[in-house]
Amino acid sequence: MTRFRPVLAPLAIALLGFTAVPLPAAATPAATPDAACTPAVVAGATTDARLTGLFTAYGNDNSRLDDWTGADGTYSLRLPDGKELWIFSDTFLGQVNQDGSRPPVVEEGGTTVFLNNSFAVERGGRLATIHDGTAAKPTAVMPPRDENHWYWAGDATLAGGIVEATYQEYERFGTGAWDWRWHRNVVARFAPGRLERPISVHDLPSGHGVAWASATLKDGGFTYVYGVEDLGSPKYMHLARVRGQSLLGTWEFLTADGTWSRNETDSARIMSGVANEYSVTKVGSSYVLITHDTSEPLSPNIVAYTSCSPSGPFTGRQHVYTTPETGGNIFTYNAHAHPDVAGDGLVVSYNVNSFVNTDHYRDVTIYRPRFLDVTFE
Repeated sequence: MTRFRPVLAPLAIALLGFTAVPLPAAATPAATPDAACTPAVVAGATTDARLTGLFTAYGNDNSRLDDWTGADGTYSLRLPDGKELWIFSDTFLGQVNQDGSRPPVVEEGGTTVFLNNSFAVERGGRLATIHDGTAAKPTAVMPPRDENHWYWAGDATLAGGIVEATYQEYERFGTGAWDWRWHRNVVARFAPGRLERPISVHDLPSGHGVAWASATLKDGGFTYVYGVEDLGSPKYMHLARVRGQSLLGTWEFLTADGTWSRNETDSARIMSGVANEYSVTKVGSSYVLITHDTSEPLSPNIVAYTSCSPSGPFTGRQHVYTTPETGGNIFTYNAHAHPDVAGDGLVVSYNVNSFVNTDHYRDVTIYRPRFLDVTFE
């Protein structure tokens, strides 16, 4: 893999999946039932024209040539001043040609800059790209330690007004296109007024093969941190929690018998079939898990599960949406919700990519997020 070819990043997180069902009863974490809990029922999903159009217009705007023209990842966080922070992994910066194409990346002789992570800030329907470096030579907001390592973004949370953004570090171990692997988890702390580089970076639990955090959720005095144990096929959900708001606190891991342990090796496989990025959101009195369906290879289907507890079990699979972009070289992946973002329902994003790298130069619309409004009965 070359770090400037984004097609390989999502391929690693969109490999063959496994049927998304709870594990056998002996290994299913116990939940505390809520007598008042009514499982949310999906009523429908429609395109969120505002957000999809916002990123389309911004990506096509050539008034600056050091800003966003496409990316994947697409996490979000409401900042203390009301702005929306958009958190991206692999990112294109530069210009868009009049025919809807983009120049190749710098490393291939073009002018497009490729970064492994970036931010964008939205306020009042206007976006601004955040990167480190200079306008002439942008660099990632979460810089790699060397050319053989890079960071892809996970979910983020606020702690005492500070942004705590999670990242998974990947490393190259050979010369082959697929000679790279997940290495560790970290959390980078950013001041909301100085987002181009972190204040500090801290190690997160990384000794049990789980990539944290596919999702985070604040609930009942805890911050829940959802992760994925990625075996290609299958992928397993894991769950940890920290008392309070900061991920720098003491982590506890959900075990197979439904108790919590401070020993990372006790972390249990909650269910199989989640994507590498998903979300758990409180909707009414229940908790809704939204993920790309991985019961079939590179599925175009987004599905939802519900639980009466943030720790599951998540059951009752419901179809949410079939992505129309999927077909030929194009695939979609990593749907998850944005509960703090205003929309006509629960806002959900998903990513679009191609198996053919030159497609990203031919058509800038491919490597951009799409947004949905999901409603519930």
